[in-house]
Amino acid sequence: MADQDFLMLGSWIAASLRSATPLLIVMLGETLTQRTGVINLGVEGEMLMGACAGFAVAAATGSPLTGLFAGAIAGMMLSTVHAGLVLAAKANQIGSGLAVWMIGLGLTSYFGRTFVGGQVSPFLPLGSYLPNAPLFIRAILDQITATAPAALALAVIAGFWLYRTRTGLNWRTVGESAEVARALGIRPVRVRLQAILVGGLFAGLGGAILSVDYTQTWAQDITKGKGLVAVGLVIVARWNPFLVIPTALLFGLSETSVLKLQAGGVAISPSLLATVPYFFAILVVVFAQAQGRRSAAMPADLTAIFRTR
Repeated sequence: MADQDFLMLGSWIAASLRSATPLLIVMLGETLTQRTGVINLGVEGEMLMGACAGFAVAAATGSPLTGLFAGAIAGMMLSTVHAGLVLAAKANQIGSGLAVWMIGLGLTSYFGRTFVGGQVSPFLPLGSYLPNAPLFIRAILDQITATAPAALALAVIAGFWLYRTRTGLNWRTVGESAEVARALGIRPVRVRLQAILVGGLFAGLGGAILSVDYTQTWAQDITKGKGLVAVGLVIVARWNPFLVIPTALLFGLSETSVLKLQAGGVAISPSLLATVPYFFAILVVVFAQAQGRRSAAMPADLTAIFRTR
């Protein structure tokens, strides 16, 4: 394979990783939340809050890392609204999630107006730390930052935690049956509160990575539905943190392909091309549903949300 081919392949891999990283983080948080029997459609609003707060803090401090921390905290703070409505007020989870989404959209549209079009300094690419790496590796490392491998490592760690620790077992038990968990001495409300907050933290972090590290700018509704896509792709990943990685990378690859086609001057409307990743996500979800394995993987208490009385 010629050097040019190596560079092209490395560029595709790097672009897919960069595109998938924010979605991977959000998917991971929603996966952990749903494993306790709670669904949160508000991750779209929490992701927006993280993106806006993260960008604002990164612009003010000049530190992208501080921006990521701020975005994560902002997402978690907004998730407390969902926790309060669902766990304290016993509100419908779907309705509560939609309300949180609208709150996040409204707040970021108002307070983010002054940041539209701004720029922040991103993290240094990993290639700057490994100048003597082989050509193919350099082609990848020159285009990604530490957020991409950190997201992959976080998914692996979360998977081992969920399936190999007592606390992870408690979370899975609550997701299967709150009554059984209570009989075993586990407090389902406490576990679900923790899960919602963790999900909000990850959603905010994913949003901050999107604005601070990926696009390096802020625009109204910058997430463009990625939070909702993450909720749907949790089904494809079968509520498994390990499977979150390939699922997110598939979406990242589809998004990268669209950008490459646009850059290549393909004679198709850019607006139409922009719908391709989301159409692809729908197809993947439908395919996963058609396999007939959804019910075996879905936490039992999560199905109660969709039952009609």
